[in-house]
Amino acid sequence: MDNGLDLPGFFKDADAASLATQRAYLALNRTRLWSAVAGALGGAITWSASSLDAGALVALAGFLVALVAELVLAFLQPERDWYSGRALAESMKTMAWCYAVGGDPFASSLGDAEARRILRERAELLLQKGGDKVSMSAASPLVTESMTALRHSSFETRRAAYLERRTRDQRNWYAGKARQSKRKADLWRSALVAAEIAAVSASTLRVTKTLDIDLAGILGAAIGSGAAWLALKQYAQLAAAYSLASRELTLQEDLLSQVEEDGWSHAVSDAEEAISREHTMWLASHNE
Repeated sequence: MDNGLDLPGFFKDADAASLATQRAYLALNRTRLWSAVAGALGGAITWSASSLDAGALVALAGFLVALVAELVLAFLQPERDWYSGRALAESMKTMAWCYAVGGDPFASSLGDAEARRILRERAELLLQKGGDKVSMSAASPLVTESMTALRHSSFETRRAAYLERRTRDQRNWYAGKARQSKRKADLWRSALVAAEIAAVSASTLRVTKTLDIDLAGILGAAIGSGAAWLALKQYAQLAAAYSLASRELTLQEDLLSQVEEDGWSHAVSDAEEAISREHTMWLASHNE
């Protein structure tokens, strides 16, 4: 999501690390689940050539790949780096915006040296909690030129920038993700219901000896994998959380548009809390 502010290198490095480990985690899980389905399919294959049992080989290969993916997941645990990276990135994004627009604890009345000191100390605390997994390589690790320029702008400019490029942008992102997550949840549930109906039909055909192939077993494996993927992605939970965050930011946006400069720092802090609440809930649900 382009938030219109050149964020510090700390955020960019943490975000890149989080995305890389997220891709690895999801790819390994896809491999594990699809390989289990392939193994079940191999178990249903009865074709063989001379002394070679093709079905047994497919089943062996499928379950072996699934086992390797499971072991890699257990050993590397990429989800930990994914969650840690996202927490670091989102925390740094919040601090960067507060610094740039004069939100608590970086009120515009503070001098640059004092504001940077507070930012540096808070960044150090973040690094102590999980920064060992993030390689710091980007330029401007803490304060960018655009952050400084916005901080030195007038109150009206800072308020307009925060409303348009942070609050409204984030609200629209949450609203879009809520709709997308709900669509995916509905699609996956429909697919699982269709697969369960097909499994019942296949089982009936097997009972009446109309069908010799164990399609019900294959469908059962596919249903189990689909349910595991749905639980992993948490589409329904995300749709609810994103909708709540979007509604909260709508209220915050109205408040921010009316607040005067003397209440601005606290109002920004409240808005960032509404944003970070979704991140906190997301981390809690995934760490469970």
